[in-house]
Parts: sequence; C-alpha cells; structure tokens
Amino acid sequence: MHTYPTQAVVLAGGQGSRLRPYTDDRPKPMVEIPGTGTPIIGHQLSWLAAEGVTDAVISCGHLAEVLQEWLDSADLPLRVTTVVEPEPLGRGGGLKYAAARLPAPDQPWYATNGDIWTRFSLRDMAAFHSERDATATLALARPRIPWGAVETDEFGHVLDFIESPPSPYLINAGVYVFSSGFVELLPDRGDHERTTFPRLARQRRLAGFPLPNGAYWRAIDTAKDLTEAAKELASGGPGRPGSPAGV
Repeated sequence: MHTYPTQAVVLAGGQGSRLRPYTDDRPKPMVEIPGTGTPIIGHQLSWLAAEGVTDAVISCGHLAEVLQEWLDSADLPLRVTTVVEPEPLGRGGGLKYAAARLPAPDQPWYATNGDIWTRFSLRDMAAFHSERDATATLALARPRIPWGAVETDEFGHVLDFIESPPSPYLINAGVYVFSSGFVELLPDRGDHERTTFPRLARQRRLAGFPLPNGAYWRAIDTAKDLTEAAKELASGGPGRPGSPAGV
C-alpha cells in the first residue's frame, strides 16, 4: 500500500517578465486565469488539496507582499507557509530553502512551479515514483508545437498540413515527487536541473512520469497563454479544458 505525500513546495518567486503588463504589480502566480476570478496560485492550491496535500510551503520572491496579502485574505483549502529568500539562491537553492520549512522532513513531498496550470492524479505519480524506488520523479508533458507542420513523402510531395502537432519530444512539466533524502542533494545555491538532476539520471535514480492521455497541462508564460487558457476553460469547463499539451 502506497503512502502518498501530504506536503508540497510551490516555487512562486518568478518575475514573469514575458507576462507584462499583467506582472507589473503582481508576481507571476498572482496573474488571474481569465474567466475564473482566481489567480494561478489559487488553482494550484485547490488541486494540491484535492490530491491529499494538507501543508504547502510557498517560496516567494518578486513582489512577495502581494502574494502574501492574497494568501492572508483567501479561504484556503490547506495550511500554507510562505518563505522569502534572503538573497537570490537559484532554482535549486530556492527549492532547498523552502523545503526546510516542510512539516515532515522525513516524508516524501511534491513540488510544482508557480506558473503551471494542470490537472492530473498526483497520487498516481507518487505511486509511480514509489514503484521505481526513485529519489526524484518529474512529470513529463508533450506540448503542441505552435506552428503548423507539413507532411511530405520521400519524393517531396506535400501530403498534408497538420495544425499545431504534438512535439516529438517530452518536456519537464514542472511538477515533481521527491523522496525525503532529495533535499540533501540540492545545491545551497544554483540550479538543480543542471547539477542534481543530471547526477541522479546517471545513477538511474531519476524517473519520468508521462502525463496520462487527456490530462490538462499548460505553462502560463505569455499573454497568449492566458488567452488560450481562457478559451480552453470556456470549451471544457473548470479544470477540464481540452488538452493543449497533447498528452
């Protein structure tokens, strides 16, 4: 029987420069998904709570006070602690700094980037992580290419036009399951995706969990992403729009 994580870290310190002017007066996770009345971080916390998480640590940075004020006033479905880095520590250092505030340091935990809007079973991902005895597991998405593709035969004849086809490559979806010992492997400063992850991959201790077919996933990086997310929401209902990730 699997023991599922009940704690999570949300990395919410990004400046979101590509989302300006929306991020002129708020951090990226505080940008509202059009039509929902709720910022990205609100959707994330609701999803985490629905997946059994009772405690979340939110790592703040850019305009941290705006996020903290919203958290103080919101009716949250789980306990939330915020941390602010005393100085920029990089993604790996920031993750380690935030993880030090988790209530159960000897237990596994989830982590997610603060600009991800997604819905899939974290419990299934945690079971996948446990079955492979991994130190770290990252969710994998297959995003759609933003351009139309042209299919040809070996003679150069155009056979078909494919609008926004799925990428042939899987990408890091920005959602993770970590065993308790992972914290010790993180750098105090720097990027764990350039240090810790490659080392674990060489040791076959890093697993990749492909998002299941029909799972919704979108990284909110630009104003266009907000517009597309609103369209998907309108077409499919809250939290269950069509799948732009192609997963």
